[in-house]
Amino acid sequence: MCPRPSMRGLFFWCLTASVFAGVPTLGAQEGAGVAIGRLHYDGGGDWYANPSSLPNLLAAIRARTDLHTAARELVVTLSSSTLWDVPYLYMTGHGNVRFSDADLATLRRYLLQGGFLHADDNYGMDASLRRELARLFPDRPLVEVPLDHPIYNLVYPFPAGVPKIHEHDGKPAQGFGIFIDGRLAVYYTYQSDLGDGWEDPDVHKDPAEVRESALRMGVNLVAYAVGTGQ
Repeated sequence: MCPRPSMRGLFFWCLTASVFAGVPTLGAQEGAGVAIGRLHYDGGGDWYANPSSLPNLLAAIRARTDLHTAARELVVTLSSSTLWDVPYLYMTGHGNVRFSDADLATLRRYLLQGGFLHADDNYGMDASLRRELARLFPDRPLVEVPLDHPIYNLVYPFPAGVPKIHEHDGKPAQGFGIFIDGRLAVYYTYQSDLGDGWEDPDVHKDPAEVRESALRMGVNLVAYAVGTGQ
């Protein structure tokens, strides 16, 4: 039986004021619960990969915590108004990622206002993603997230960091991040394949304990994204 940690008090996402005049504030959809956004990006990569992953993660959050979530993710682009309805923006794929200058400006604004981006390399997006993140914040380097960060212990403990779900190159799983004023705003899971671990059991036929570790890590990430952000 998985523990049911209380998350009452975590949902402080709805900001009462914006530091950017005329820019919508971030918040959950009215009456729909917390939504996860799946980012539909340009460049040719398969942004739609792992279709059962996010519904399963949302179900796990509802079952294990007191946080009310939407039943399915929202597919969003960086030009859509629904971007501002999601506190947790998720992107994955195996191929190329490319942001226009306008999309970079919007994503930068989203993150500076408290948004959280989780980029989950499904094997093949590493080079293009690192290139685009360098364009996004040239003055904020992508660094390895320390093991004492809340994402590794907020709900479930991960003393060794992000779990390894699938093997590709024999490299260890790593979690990289971009920090804004001490807050983790971008989290990049590399050589991990968390999204594969969130998929239906019959998709990859991963052992139950491997899928469980992936779901637990996902719960931590969403808890961090919709909390105070510290």
